[in-house]
Amino acid sequence: MRKYVIMGVQGSGKGTQSTMLAADLDLVHIAVGDIFRWNVQHHTKLGAQVRRTMAAGELVGDDLVEGVVKDRLGQHDWNYGFIIDGFPRNERQAEFFLESYDIDGVIHLELPDSEVRRRVMARRHCDNCGMDYNLIDASPREEGKCDVCDGKLVQREDDNAEALAVRLRDYHGKTNPVLAIFSRKEYVVSVDARPPKEQVQRAIRTALKLPTYRG
Repeated sequence: MRKYVIMGVQGSGKGTQSTMLAADLDLVHIAVGDIFRWNVQHHTKLGAQVRRTMAAGELVGDDLVEGVVKDRLGQHDWNYGFIIDGFPRNERQAEFFLESYDIDGVIHLELPDSEVRRRVMARRHCDNCGMDYNLIDASPREEGKCDVCDGKLVQREDDNAEALAVRLRDYHGKTNPVLAIFSRKEYVVSVDARPPKEQVQRAIRTALKLPTYRG
């Protein structure tokens, strides 16, 4: 069984790299952000709280995040392991996680802030089916329209310059200490997230001594 955490600033490709690893190694990809977005899209009580927080460019509170993660991992549908994306985000969450689960490695995707801004501001998603796009390297066939359902492509509420500036500041202030905690336990492998996704995936596999990526 393999259990990994993947970390990196917004736009670094955590979701893409997690999906590629999960598909090849029979891991369950647990994206905490996706869980919150599902609740927002379905207008749950949790979703309303998350919407207010995201619109202000802030991070969701620790108690709420820890509860969601504990509930998701408690489903035990990860027979061959999991890769968790979007958690932990601060020292408290890291200590909570290490007390509860044994992990085999932390993947840290490194990306300069300037590249983060370029990538994040190019993101779009379908307001009907939720399909994600990036205008840099994954544009729709028709501008502004989803390839899957013809829905309208929009930016997420928190994908704006002001909210991104807040998130970058929070990320560096809170996440760097988390990496320090994991590094003391020799869990962390750092990978440059700027190259094409296939190259990044190969670098991750090499660092973790996993089967070579053949895609």
